[in-house]
Amino acid sequence: MSNNIVDQVTCVRCGTSDLGDLDCLCVDGVVCDDCIERFYVKCDRCETRVKNTRSTDDGESVCDQCAWHFRECDDCEILTGCATSTAYGWWVCESCADSRYWGCDGCGELINEGDCCESCEESAEDSSEWIFDYSYKPIPEFHGEGPLFLGAELEIAVPSGDLHECADLAMSCLDELGYLKEDGSIGYGFEIVTHPMAYDWAIEQFPWAMLTKLREYGCYASVETGLHVHVSRAAFSSPCHVFRWMKFFYRNADRVTVIARRASNQWSRFDDDAREHVKDYAKGVRGDRYQAINTQNGDTFELRMFASSLEQQHVQAALALAAASVEYTRDLSVTDIARHGGWEWARFADWLADRPAYRPLLREMEERSCVC
Repeated sequence: MSNNIVDQVTCVRCGTSDLGDLDCLCVDGVVCDDCIERFYVKCDRCETRVKNTRSTDDGESVCDQCAWHFRECDDCEILTGCATSTAYGWWVCESCADSRYWGCDGCGELINEGDCCESCEESAEDSSEWIFDYSYKPIPEFHGEGPLFLGAELEIAVPSGDLHECADLAMSCLDELGYLKEDGSIGYGFEIVTHPMAYDWAIEQFPWAMLTKLREYGCYASVETGLHVHVSRAAFSSPCHVFRWMKFFYRNADRVTVIARRASNQWSRFDDDAREHVKDYAKGVRGDRYQAINTQNGDTFELRMFASSLEQQHVQAALALAAASVEYTRDLSVTDIARHGGWEWARFADWLADRPAYRPLLREMEERSCVC
């Protein structure tokens, strides 16, 4: 018996000890030349002899281990090192992508039937020609007599699947007075934006029935929706007037918050830093957008503290507070402030009582027990 170790090794396939000159190692162990040629092929990547290989789209034959470096085309099942995703969540090779797929008209994702993927079709069905992008800003059309004009932004949530119908309903009432915009903070819904309106014109001419119709259709104001009122900067007689007006809001933040029906540190903060910089804002300095009074706009100040609502009195009270506060502080003198409590809420309430035009605000104050 030979003591040579090589002589003791036999082919795992046929049992011969005559192994020959080929590289005889394979996945099963040691095999002879004949068995390698008959039963095994070489992987083009790692050169291991295996029973079966898989083809790739670049002409290689690879073993199962090396196949992990590739992705299988979900269409032709060939391995590819350059797979492309489709709108269906499949991955396809370059050949299939070029010959069997095309881009969705909506999002550009690869599809193999129709013009749009399912997601874009659903989006198209659930969209409205009336709802513009958030950045949309047409040339303003003024209604009524200035210089004090108010612009409302009312964020509305709508029932799932009814975006198109609710947008149609809103625009049928709003007509040319305003437009609708997308707003990511709403979720499923839209923002009703009005062109600038004088206060008395708004109370008399705004389509208040629209709010009732939207509410009856199932629209609602969620905890994330707000009502923002823009006040024209041109309505103020001087920087001192702006200072008195802003100071009035910050000194009465607790009462204003009651009328606004919400306190939001995220969207409309009444904070000490902003209060300390009121004098700077009055001179034209731009502050943080998410303060109770946003000073970033060139033509308006934006009162952001109000909660959205589809109740007529809530919206009218917000407009009334914006307009009345401007007129109340217009001629407020140092003597009025220092000796007669001019910045006090109770004094403001007394002033309102003599002016029926602001009755919606006074009613809201009475109902919420914040007249004094």
